Amino acid sequence: MSTATSQVVSQLQRSIARAIFGKEDAIQLALITLLARGHLLIEDVPGVGKTTLAQALAKSFHCTFQRIQFTSDLLPSDVLGVSVYNPESREFEFRPGPIFANVVLADEINRTTPRTQSALLEAMNESQVSMDGKTLTLPQPFLVIATQNPVEHHGTYPLPESQLDRFLMRIKMGYPSHETEKEILRKRAGDNGLDSLDPVANVNDVLAMQDAVAHVKVDSSLHDYALEIVNRTRKSEQLALGVSPRGTLMLQRGAQARAFLEGRDYCLPDDFKQLAVSVFSHRVVASSRHASLQKKSETTESVLRDIIESVPVPL
Repeated sequence: MSTATSQVVSQLQRSIARAIFGKEDAIQLALITLLARGHLLIEDVPGVGKTTLAQALAKSFHCTFQRIQFTSDLLPSDVLGVSVYNPESREFEFRPGPIFANVVLADEINRTTPRTQSALLEAMNESQVSMDGKTLTLPQPFLVIATQNPVEHHGTYPLPESQLDRFLMRIKMGYPSHETEKEILRKRAGDNGLDSLDPVANVNDVLAMQDAVAHVKVDSSLHDYALEIVNRTRKSEQLALGVSPRGTLMLQRGAQARAFLEGRDYCLPDDFKQLAVSVFSHRVVASSRHASLQKKSETTESVLRDIIESVPVPL
């Protein structure tokens, strides 16, 4: 990584941290998702900074940003856009929806119906939208940051596996520590921290970093390491659904982005190991045979951690 690129990365991290206190891990994972050309799902209870993280990332570099508040009455056309008849030209004109932006915040995505959720599938997988027989390319870079409340909350629709698989990783913000929350009370009286943020990079900077991430070297032994973890999820009796091939590819892309953020042009086993739970946890499903045995220590995340710890790390 060049000195100039390193400075841009540091400036991005510091910029976001001005709005999000004490969440360095979440900030790093959000940047990894952006540089790996992925999409991020943030799941947690209301009020812990999910939306603020997305807005802080978008405000930290020159880009177009749209927020979509997902509700039960939202229609696919409210996301993608709609064709409107122009009486002067006597033709239908397409008016793009909020999906046509560099960073799209899909707020409370699981409060809308599956029909509207599915409107995001093509956009997130292929960076394009098909409307009225035409294929429209989305601007690059293109990042969807979706927030969702835990499924046990009222008025939520669980995301289907096909939708979840489009996200590079799922993270949780968690409650702040005592000292961090005290700092928030001291510094955030009447100020949300976002108004003071200025862009520290532009779209071309981000595109250049994404290209550099794609060229980070991955040794063959790390391919075997990742595949062994994936194969064990597919064979585990505690999991009814293992990791998909897309999930394996997403782990590699995330590992490359993590190596890049740390100033390396090659991956280490730790790049894969540290991201595996965040990349895989929303792609696996617990087996119903073991559902009655599942307690707090036997969630899908704990099953994944056990699998990851059981796989020898290549030297």
